[in-house]
Amino acid sequence: MSKGAASISIILAAVFGFFIGVVAGGKWTGTEGTPATEASASGDAQADSTRIPVGNSPVQGPNSALVTIVEFSDFECPFCSRVEDTIRQVRERYGNKVRVVWKNAPLPFHQNAEPAAKASIAAHRQGKFWQMHRLMFQNQRELTQANFERWAQEIGCDMNRFRADMNSPEVARQVADDKALAERLNAQGTPNFFINGTNLVGAQPLERFTALIDQVLARAETITPRNRVYAQMTENPVASPEEPQRPQQPQQPRQELDPNTVYKVPVGNSPVLGANDALVTVVVFSDFECPFCARVEPTLAQLRERFGRDIRFVWKHMPLPFHQKAGPASEAAQEAMAQQGHAGFWRFHDALFVENRAADILERPSLERIAQAQGLNMERFRAALDNGTHRAFIEADKTLAQQIAANGTPHFFINGKRLVGAQPLDRFVAAVEAALTEARAKVASGTPRARVYEEITGNGATAPVYQNGGQAAAPQQEQGPDPNRRYTIAPNPRAPFRGGANARVVLEHFSDYQCPFCTRVNPALEQIAQTYGDRVKIVWRDFPLPFHSNAMMAHMAAREAMAQQGNAGYWRYHDALFGAQQEFSGEAAAARAFFERTAQAQGLNMERFRAALDNRTHEAAIRQDMQALERSGAEAGTPASFINGRFVSGAQPFPEFQRQIDAALAEAR
Repeated sequence: MSKGAASISIILAAVFGFFIGVVAGGKWTGTEGTPATEASASGDAQADSTRIPVGNSPVQGPNSALVTIVEFSDFECPFCSRVEDTIRQVRERYGNKVRVVWKNAPLPFHQNAEPAAKASIAAHRQGKFWQMHRLMFQNQRELTQANFERWAQEIGCDMNRFRADMNSPEVARQVADDKALAERLNAQGTPNFFINGTNLVGAQPLERFTALIDQVLARAETITPRNRVYAQMTENPVASPEEPQRPQQPQQPRQELDPNTVYKVPVGNSPVLGANDALVTVVVFSDFECPFCARVEPTLAQLRERFGRDIRFVWKHMPLPFHQKAGPASEAAQEAMAQQGHAGFWRFHDALFVENRAADILERPSLERIAQAQGLNMERFRAALDNGTHRAFIEADKTLAQQIAANGTPHFFINGKRLVGAQPLDRFVAAVEAALTEARAKVASGTPRARVYEEITGNGATAPVYQNGGQAAAPQQEQGPDPNRRYTIAPNPRAPFRGGANARVVLEHFSDYQCPFCTRVNPALEQIAQTYGDRVKIVWRDFPLPFHSNAMMAHMAAREAMAQQGNAGYWRYHDALFGAQQEFSGEAAAARAFFERTAQAQGLNMERFRAALDNRTHEAAIRQDMQALERSGAEAGTPASFINGRFVSGAQPFPEFQRQIDAALAEAR
């Protein structure tokens, strides 16, 4: 080949390579799903690497960034969840110099990780990956198909496209390609990072990331042209840091509830719709304020039409603790039953779940209007709500739900078999038809129709049953903590507390205002305070999780309430936050407005309050609490409690706390 021809070939190859690099490297920007046309046009977008390609993976940060962090991660891995805050701090520190690329590496012993990976890519194909990413890590122990669809709908996905993509070979292939790339790179375990090609393994502290990034950045700034930095450095990366001590990965998969178990779910005195001798009984645990409960009502109406006399519905009240209006609505509907029987309940039920219902439908004036329109005795109705006449009945329903792990709403038991969430009609039809087949066989063998439900469920399970005879994993961690281990928690003498200042039993409670599990455990803590009084000191410790975007601001706001109004002021603000969690779970500006309204309503000095949030006055103190938990050695998420050093993981019911507290009191005598 002549020198001239060779030169032309080299130039053409360079141009072609540059073009491919710009297209591949510039496909995604920090604003997900938006083509990086400006970066590509300017020639600043990083050319892709053949060794560790970005491809069409989700990206945060500009494609012109000199440092690319490729993260192999697993949505069910607790260490992956823990490192998310560190990655956020990295992005805050380095700004446009860093971009983060997500690669799915679902581990084989995480049963829900692969479906979660596919759901994340289905959301990514609509430009919604990072929103889905946030919800998955926020609800890491609830990675189910029903929730993937629910979250996809919440973030505005086209649901037909989402479902099709989740089951498409293209999405499966993208997840498989990510896993294959991890295998080629020998990226074993999660999380696993490649920073311009240099491997960093595990949920390392911020200092480990910054030390390596600074080293990578120093090299990157010497390379020209700038758009070749990533491609060149992945081929010739800086030396790997000394291999860190890996956190031990869990060895056993988390057990899942057995979907084929029949539970004993008594009808009792609950509201019933349908014939008493129906062959199929659908017990519904529901919440009048839950949007998914409202969404499933038309489906239940279709079932009534389709199966007629063969189906009946039994309502069980399950007002969720973060739905302020759900409890009074349940009490109102139950009073309608007390006055007008089952028919009265279902009329009230239908009025609350009316299509296109007004925003104030669950407010007290609306409840009274419905009651009056339906001819209830208004003096009795108001007295029932004022005096909490039906609260014990509703609490009994909630206790039953807890005993059989009916977590979340809506939750169904169809002739005793569990079905979770606002499922499509065909899922319900299949479950009901299967139940009908079994019921008809019972009738054919001589069981009276009115006895079929009792015959099928009478000896059913009264506690959760898990697949393969397994046990439930402790909430918020992969394996249960050693019940005999005592953890050392660095004290915070300035922390807000309830109970006796010098109590012999101290319950250190780490919590997050935006965490739904933290909301769920609050009734148990309230019962502890009422039951034990000054014998137990309940100490609040801040632990805002990184993937709860407004949690840190909420914690800072509560701290400022304490700074201005002391311990009592803190708990007033605490109660307001947990009473309206959804009000500050969206955009940052809306959350800030809510925090200010709450502060103003509670009489805080607003100039001081705003300054505290603007200057992040209390962040350092909050991070000290976070460090206290991290340094304890406990593998904990939120909520996490320590009773005289013994770890109680997750949103446990009051009896579990009671058992631990009684043991601690006995030891302290």
